[in-house]
Amino acid sequence: MTDEARIPRPATRWILVAVAVLAIVAVAFALGRFTAFGATAAPARPSTVSAEAGFARDMQVHHEQAVRMAMEIYRKTSDDELRILSHDIATAQAGQRGEMYGWLVEWGLSQTGGPLMSWMSDSSAHQHDPATATEQELRDEMGMATDAQLSELEAATGPQADCLFLELMIRHHQGAIPMAQAVVELGQEPRVLTVAQSIITGQSAEIDAMRSMQTRLGCTA
Repeated sequence: MTDEARIPRPATRWILVAVAVLAIVAVAFALGRFTAFGATAAPARPSTVSAEAGFARDMQVHHEQAVRMAMEIYRKTSDDELRILSHDIATAQAGQRGEMYGWLVEWGLSQTGGPLMSWMSDSSAHQHDPATATEQELRDEMGMATDAQLSELEAATGPQADCLFLELMIRHHQGAIPMAQAVVELGQEPRVLTVAQSIITGQSAEIDAMRSMQTRLGCTA
């Protein structure tokens, strides 16, 4: 075969070029579709002002105090039923607190931000306006014990300690439930909604159990 025979004719060269261009376009189109599909399929992460982020931050604060109170009574109560309940509260809420911390890390958000309960402003479960309420009013709405009450619990012993714990923890749970209801109302993140619903169900049942204990132990309201 001569050298001239090996050289593609102009028409042949254009066909090869066209095929190569079409192949490049097809690959680019496929990559574009894949990228677009990935962007559409990826769920949007909660923002720093979202109900989910606010709930995760405030509930960590709330759970931290509950664990502290539960461990205090667990160490010194002589009532078996109360010891079991306090252990369950401490274990469950410590685990949830860790998960909520992990949510904020996963979402790339700070662990702190904004006034307490400000994320609840559009919820029917909110009582105070965070813009005008004092921090103590917001902590009261959350059912949080004061420093003086925590010191009293630490100093108390026997039935006095048992009854004081039940009083403080019932109020604490009563503050948590509206927070969980608010994120169910305002939020969209499936895992957050699942945990919030478990808080509503679990802590409502624990309130009933603690009221029963108050009656059995002869606690006065």
